[in-house]
Amino acid sequence: MSFPRQYARTQRFSIGVPRSFQISPDGRRVAFLRGRHGTDTATCLWVAEPDGTERVVADPRTVGDTGEDLPPEERARRERLREAGGGIVSYSVDDAFTRAVFTLSGRLYSVELDGAAEPRELPAASPVIDPVLDPTGRSVAYVSGGAVHVLDLADGGDRVVAEPDGPTVVWGLAEFIAAEEMGRYRGMWWSPDGTFLLATRVDDAPVRRWHISDPGSPEAVPQTVAYPAAGTDNAEVRLAVLRADGTGEPVWVEWGRTALPYLVTAGWTDRLGGTATVVLTAQDRAQRTLRAFAADPLTGAVQELWTETSDVWVEIMPGVPAFDAEGQALRFGVDAAGERVLYRGDQVVSAPGQYVRAVLDVDGSRVLYSASPPGEPQDVRLWLYDGKEGALAEVGFPGTDDPSGVHSGRLRGGTLVVQRRDLAAPGVRTAIVRDADARRSVAEVASLAERPELPGVNVRLRRLGERRIPAALVLPSWYTEDSAPLPVLLDPYGGPHAQRVLGAQSAYLTSQWFAEQGFAVLVADGRGTPGIGLAWEQAIHADMAGTVLEDQVAALQAAQEAFGVRLDLTRVGIRGWSFGGYLAALAVLRRPDVFHAAVAGAPVTDWRLYDTHYTERYLGHPDADPQRYERESLLADAPGLERPLMLIHGLADDNVVFAHTQRLSSALLAAGRPHTVLPLSGATHMANDPKVSENLLLLQVEFLRDALQLG
Repeated sequence: MSFPRQYARTQRFSIGVPRSFQISPDGRRVAFLRGRHGTDTATCLWVAEPDGTERVVADPRTVGDTGEDLPPEERARRERLREAGGGIVSYSVDDAFTRAVFTLSGRLYSVELDGAAEPRELPAASPVIDPVLDPTGRSVAYVSGGAVHVLDLADGGDRVVAEPDGPTVVWGLAEFIAAEEMGRYRGMWWSPDGTFLLATRVDDAPVRRWHISDPGSPEAVPQTVAYPAAGTDNAEVRLAVLRADGTGEPVWVEWGRTALPYLVTAGWTDRLGGTATVVLTAQDRAQRTLRAFAADPLTGAVQELWTETSDVWVEIMPGVPAFDAEGQALRFGVDAAGERVLYRGDQVVSAPGQYVRAVLDVDGSRVLYSASPPGEPQDVRLWLYDGKEGALAEVGFPGTDDPSGVHSGRLRGGTLVVQRRDLAAPGVRTAIVRDADARRSVAEVASLAERPELPGVNVRLRRLGERRIPAALVLPSWYTEDSAPLPVLLDPYGGPHAQRVLGAQSAYLTSQWFAEQGFAVLVADGRGTPGIGLAWEQAIHADMAGTVLEDQVAALQAAQEAFGVRLDLTRVGIRGWSFGGYLAALAVLRRPDVFHAAVAGAPVTDWRLYDTHYTERYLGHPDADPQRYERESLLADAPGLERPLMLIHGLADDNVVFAHTQRLSSALLAAGRPHTVLPLSGATHMANDPKVSENLLLLQVEFLRDALQLG
C-alpha cells in the first residue's frame, strides 16, 4: 500500500492509538478510547484492569450505531476540536468511576464500567450534544435544541433547567471563539455534589452572519454561520448557576463583562474554604489582562483572586487555575527574567529556565505538569511537584533512561499514565504506572496503529543561524554524501501555538514521504512558535509577515553548512496548511529570489477575514491601525507573483473560509498572474475524506516536481 493511501485510511496514523485517559480515584482502573485496529473508525471505550488486562466496555458495533449520523452542532464541535475520529470520540465518567455516558449519532448512552452489562440508550431529547455525567453518577446533563437538560439515570426523568429566550441564544455550549482560540470546548460544569450546574448563556445576535455554500452541491442551502471577524462584534457570553432539580431562577455570575468580555475558563472547586465555589478566568479584548475570580454559587457575588497583565498579550495556559489539597492555587505568571513560570500560591515551583507548557493534573498535593528543559524545545517532558514535601522530580517513561521525546500524562489516585513519542520509532507508547512514586506496577497499553509504509525516518535536528532557530532536515532514505545536491522543500507551520520541530518520528512522516520523492525537506520553527520563551513568541507582535518569513529564509540559508548536506538552492519549494499556507504564499510573493514554487493549503490571505481573538492578539484592532492589516495581507502582493503557486482550500471551511483563497485568486487574475486553484468540494479546514487526503499528497508532489523542473 502506498504511503498516501495508508496516511489517508489511518487518519494520519491516529486510529488505534489509545487516548482520552481517565483514572479511577483509587488508581486501580484506567479508561480510554481506542479502535480495534489501525483503520477501525468505530472507536471503542476500554478499561484497563489492575492486572494489565484490557476489555471493551462499549463497542459502537454492538450498540448498532457507529456514530456517523452527526447533528450539525456536533459536527461544529468536532471541527473546533480537530476531531476526525468516529464511534465514541468522547465520554464522561462519574467521580467514583462506576459508569460512563457518551453519544452516537446524537443519541445518549450509558454503560457500567465494570462491564456487567451492555450499553443502554437513555430516553433523552434528540439530538444530544456534549453530555456530562454528574460527579455522583445520578444524573447526566446535556444540551439539545440550545437548552440544558438534566436526565435522572434511575427513573429516566428528563427536565429542562435552562432554555433559550431567543432564536440566537444557546445554553451550555462553548461559543466559536472559546472553542477555536481559547481551548475551552465546554459550556457547562457540575458542582462537586451534583446539586448545581454552572452554564454559559451565549447570544450570538451581535455577530455578523456569513454564508458558506458548496458550488458542487447547488441544490443545498448555504450554511449560515456567526463568524466574529477581526474588528467586529463577538457573541455575548454570560454565566449562571442552575439548580439541577430545575427549581428556582438562575443565579447570574457577573465578573465585569464590559471590561473583560472573554470567558476563558470556568468550573468549580471545593478547596477554597471547604465549600463548593465557582472559579472562572476572564480576559479583556486586547488580551493584556487576564483575571481570576471566585464566585458564591448562591448569590453570584464574585471576588478577585489574582490578575496577570502584559504590555503585549497574556497567553492562555492549559490546566489552570487549579487547586491542590491544601487549597493552594496553581497558576502561571512571568518571573523577573521575563519567562513564564508555574506558581503554587505565591511560590514558583517550576525549575529555573524551563519552558512550562501546561498543568496536566493535580492529585492531592501533587502537581503533574509538562515543560521543555532549557535550550531543548524539541523535547516535552513531565515533572511532578509535591506540595507537602516541596520536591520536584522529572517523570520519565518506564524502562528507559533516555528522557528525550514528547511526553504527555494523567495522574489520579497515585496512578500515572504516561505517553511517549520519540525519534526511535514512529508510534506512541503508553504506560500505566501504579503507585507512581515507587513504580511498583507498570503495564503498557498497546497502540494498534499501523506502522507507516516508509523505509524509516531520516531526520537530523539542529539550531540554525544567529537566532538559533530550531530546525529539522529530513533526507531521503537513499541519500549519501555522494548524492547530487538535493532540491529543498520547506515544510513549516511557522506560526503561534503549533510546533513542528519535535523529538518524535511521528512529526516527520509526511515530510519523509516528500523526501523520498527527491527533496531535502527543511522544517523550521521561527519566532512566534512555542518552545523557546516569551520574547520569542511575542516577537511577531504587530509584524507577523516580516518576522516569520525572515526566519524561514534565515533557516534555509544556514541549513547547508549546519547540516553538512549539499542543497540545490536554485530549486526551493515551500508547502504549508492554515498559517503554514499563509507563510507559503507569502514566501513566493515577497521573496521570489529565494522561493521558486509554493503550495498554500487553506491560507489566510486577508487578516480582516479571520477571527477576533486570534487576529487582534497579534495585530491589534483593525480600526486602531488599518495600515498594519494592509501590510499583513497578501492581496496587494498579487501583481508581483512570478513563481508557480498552488492554492488548495475546502469550500466548507468555516475557520479559514474559502473567501481567503477566492480573493487572492481574483487579485492574481486581475493582475494577469497565472496560478493554480484546487477547490475541495465539501471539505472543511480538515480534509478528512480518505480519497481527498490521499490525492492531495500526490497532486502536491506532482505540482512541485513540475514547478521546480525535477523531471
